[in-house]
Amino acid sequence: MKKKQYGMTPGRSFGNGVMSVVLNLIMLLFSASCIFPLVWMFYSSLKEKRQFNADIIGLPKNPTLNNYIRILTNPDYHMGESLMNSIRTTLVSVFFIVLFGFILGYFLSRIRFAGNKLIWVMLLMGMLIPVHSLLVPIYVVFNGMGVNDKWFTLMIPYIAFGLPIAVFLIQSFIQEIPTALEEAASIDGCSFSGTLFKIIMPICRPVMVTVAVIQTFSCWNEFSFALVLIKNVRLQTVPLAVKQFSGQFGSDYPKIMTALLITMAPIIIMYFCFSKQIIKGMVAGAVKG
Repeated sequence: MKKKQYGMTPGRSFGNGVMSVVLNLIMLLFSASCIFPLVWMFYSSLKEKRQFNADIIGLPKNPTLNNYIRILTNPDYHMGESLMNSIRTTLVSVFFIVLFGFILGYFLSRIRFAGNKLIWVMLLMGMLIPVHSLLVPIYVVFNGMGVNDKWFTLMIPYIAFGLPIAVFLIQSFIQEIPTALEEAASIDGCSFSGTLFKIIMPICRPVMVTVAVIQTFSCWNEFSFALVLIKNVRLQTVPLAVKQFSGQFGSDYPKIMTALLITMAPIIIMYFCFSKQIIKGMVAGAVKG
């Protein structure tokens, strides 16, 4: 007696194939909608202003790199100084966010003390309160303390508002690390600082890289605090430098797109280099057991 074989019917197989094709087409359309603006910005940056105004979507008839040369070489635009200011502010801010976030995340996950809940509430408030609602109070405080228009001015709010998400990510990651590692290190004579920085920190590298990349995006693209707290042109960051190409009576869109591409290039390169680390760090600690 032959056994009855069960399998996928031809109709169902055809239906699944059609559904797969439709889903792939939808995903391709979504991908194209994300990629096309970048492509459009690139070939628009190769146009002169008159040609762009005559044909916004069309390809450049006579591609030129004049916009890049003018922006990078004209001292009136201060683009080089703005890039250096953004790089310095971002690197210092991200370094302290990761360092303080790691230390605070470790203490909150391993040590129970009287102010534990208070620190949690303060960090939670830092994530819940809209940043823009604090612009005026921070400006008044900074102005009274005389720390406006300094090279370190933007680092203070960047570190303060970047710490909550850093602490929450690192703390949840450390909770999944067995305490037996620290106990074994203590038995072997390792000091507390040695255990923290030589054993726990290397294990936390994926989530720390994730925090660093996320905060790099945030600090690099931040505009509101830079606009309010920085008035000196030589201290402006790249978002403020891009703003100067938009005037009251008109905007030079090819130069705006050129400046945007110049400022986006380091971030895009960084994202592609650390994309796997970002995904790994975000899902780390999500599955227990």
